[in-house]
Amino acid sequence: MSRPITLFTGQWADLPLQELAPLARRMGYDGLELACSGDHFDVQKALADAGYARRQRELLADHGLQCHAISNHLVGQAVCDLIDERHRAILPDHVWGDGDPEGVRRRAARELADTAAAAARLGVGTVTGFTGSSIWHTAYAFPPTSQAYWDRGFEDFGRRFQPILESFETHGVNFALEVHPTEIAFDAATSARALEAVGQHRRFGFNYDPSHLAYQGVDYVAFLRRFADRIYHVHMKDVWWGRGDGSVGIFGGHTSFGDARRHWDFRSVGRGLVDFESIAVALNDIGYAGPLSVEWEDSRMDRVHGASESAAFCRQLDFPPAQGAFDAVFDRKKQAS
Repeated sequence: MSRPITLFTGQWADLPLQELAPLARRMGYDGLELACSGDHFDVQKALADAGYARRQRELLADHGLQCHAISNHLVGQAVCDLIDERHRAILPDHVWGDGDPEGVRRRAARELADTAAAAARLGVGTVTGFTGSSIWHTAYAFPPTSQAYWDRGFEDFGRRFQPILESFETHGVNFALEVHPTEIAFDAATSARALEAVGQHRRFGFNYDPSHLAYQGVDYVAFLRRFADRIYHVHMKDVWWGRGDGSVGIFGGHTSFGDARRHWDFRSVGRGLVDFESIAVALNDIGYAGPLSVEWEDSRMDRVHGASESAAFCRQLDFPPAQGAFDAVFDRKKQAS
């Protein structure tokens, strides 16, 4: 069977779920990847109210929608980050608290651990999200940065995430890090290092999103094959690069998304430069059977139009793997038997 086509709701958190669910169905989706923001999914309500998760799932079912994963990207960002005033805008009040950086990190870690229990109550086996990073600001290594300095950053990540992953193990849920600039893992090399930092914990894997790899120059198809057993979820998001007026480079030039000067920008799925055909082949080769979840971002396009065409693009792109060799018809020995 073809994979379900779902919509990540993070960019739609301004819409109540009661309004978004029928819209998603009309746009062509099979389900939603619920973000823990807006009224889409509330971790603490799921733990405090035995009927909350059931009601959220019933709301989706009323519109013919499934849920295979939930997202807690925003809280996850604060687990390892160097906290500043920007985090207050993305965190629940009970996680931000008094804003003391270490307190924020610890409360974020507890909330992410709780997300595993909330996901289990909803009946889903994957939480997608971020980790944050204490060393992202050193990605360009000046002042001169030693491997020992970076090692301490990965050690900090491992120390903070091991207890979180034990909660995920307890509840039988996987954590899928979206490999992404600003996270502890932002390319293939740092992804391997992150796995080492958590002792190859079986609950730690990746939410594969080619858009964040492609414009960096990372081989995003090879990433799938290298980490085949760690691809726990897939985001479908497109990007183009090599654009702009030559005044802004890969680091973004402190410009906003959609600025015509930019070297790269996110595009509606199928409108950018990502080779989704090769991705579809690789997903079949590695046996990935989970959803294709559209994370729709395109500053130049109406989002309902874009999300609708993205669903149609993914449905046309996806195909079931072969059940046998295409030339098996010529095997006379098997025919004779």
